[in-house]
Amino acid sequence: MSVSDARLAQIASRFAEIEARLASGTLEGKDFIAASRDYAELEPVARIAGEVAIMRAEQASLAQLDDPEMRELAEEELARIKAELPEAEHRLAVAMLPRDSADSRSAMLEVRAGTGGDEAALFAADLLRMYERFAAEQGWRFELVSANASDIGGFKEAVAEVNGNGVFAKLKFESGVHRVQRVPVTESGGRIHTSAATVAVLPEPDEVDVQINDGDLKIDVYRASGAGGQHVNTTDSAVRITHLPTGTVVTCQDGRSQHKNKDKAMQVLRARLFEAQRDAAQGAEAEARRAMVGSGDRSERIRTYNFPQGRVTDHRINLTLHRLPEILEGPGLGELVDALIAEDQAKRLAALGE
Repeated sequence: MSVSDARLAQIASRFAEIEARLASGTLEGKDFIAASRDYAELEPVARIAGEVAIMRAEQASLAQLDDPEMRELAEEELARIKAELPEAEHRLAVAMLPRDSADSRSAMLEVRAGTGGDEAALFAADLLRMYERFAAEQGWRFELVSANASDIGGFKEAVAEVNGNGVFAKLKFESGVHRVQRVPVTESGGRIHTSAATVAVLPEPDEVDVQINDGDLKIDVYRASGAGGQHVNTTDSAVRITHLPTGTVVTCQDGRSQHKNKDKAMQVLRARLFEAQRDAAQGAEAEARRAMVGSGDRSERIRTYNFPQGRVTDHRINLTLHRLPEILEGPGLGELVDALIAEDQAKRLAALGE
């Protein structure tokens, strides 16, 4: 997708206008916040557009040189620009792709054990640790919101809040079914078992994004319990919130305080309702979304972690990496994340050119 010179000039003009408004000192409150958001979104596009405009102008100027001596000197520079310009134009096209409005947000990360009993719960715990370590490497804050532990140290389900800039943009393709193939610690015969865990990544909404009426909530409190007697409370600190209009149920018993558990449960509820609103709003775009790398469908098998072969395969982009330990340790996950983002961008660019 090539961007016209007129469009480059339009981008530069719009960016200069926003800069001038911010520099004027006349904006306050919501107007200042809106202008700052526009500036942050347009700045990377304007920067690359400026580079492309300069390179195109230099190319045109050098190509028009009539003096043989000057033209000979310019050939090397012209060759450099011709080599670099397509890459810069591609970066500009990617930067101009329509963005998911939630990409810059923090996220709620839900991991649930699927088929496979205790082994699935252990695998869910492995995934949760992988995301925690990846978050630390990215400079994000990772906080466990709620967890339901299994008897042998795994998680039947766990919810974490991941705070930072652009969390959802990087983690949104992790939603789906993750499958593991390995010999469980409980297997005495050395047989390889296949288990699964489900991951859901939900953009974290602001309170203004989701309005929840108190009358639509059914709140139950009960005594928290945990595997092997861990985290057992003698007070009714666990909280279950049911959103009556949608039937959405959220529980939280991880903290000792009923008040804190209720706040955390409301965070999760708000995120789930926000995602449901986003899905409903997409409507006609749903089919196009499914054609991209990640549909966000929790029933879609997206990745296999094969321990005997030390490999991880992402089935959506047919990418296999023989670096399973490094990926589960967190740092290696970045290569998969980057590949998924690149594939999504390529498909969306191709769709625009059709």
